[in-house]
Amino acid sequence: EVQLQASGGGLVQARGSLRLSCAASGFSLDDYAIGWFRQSPGKEREAVSCISSSDGSTYYADSVKGRFTVSSDNAKNTVTLQMNSLKPEDTALFYCAAKLRGGSYWNYWGQGTQVTVSS
Repeated sequence: EVQLQASGGGLVQARGSLRLSCAASGFSLDDYAIGWFRQSPGKEREAVSCISSSDGSTYYADSVKGRFTVSSDNAKNTVTLQMNSLKPEDTALFYCAAKLRGGSYWNYWGQGTQVTVSS
């Protein structure tokens, strides 16, 4: 069974840190890119970061550059999003998704993990 399991969310004060994990099962990250998305009430879903497990290339939204770091551990089939210097505007439900290499759409989605940053 293909599954993406996101975890690590929680409540943190502004300027704090959280580490989100996205564990994949049923498929190998070697052939996929993993993206992190977030959505808060009343706002559209936003692509936060992405990593290609095949070549390690990464993407960051301007809003998180310099604060968030995405990494992949292919041996553990897990992608981590390290979030530092968190701001109240980072509060959202964070999702991870997987896209087959060369594909144009996200094949699999995990459930969300809530991140709440208090001021």
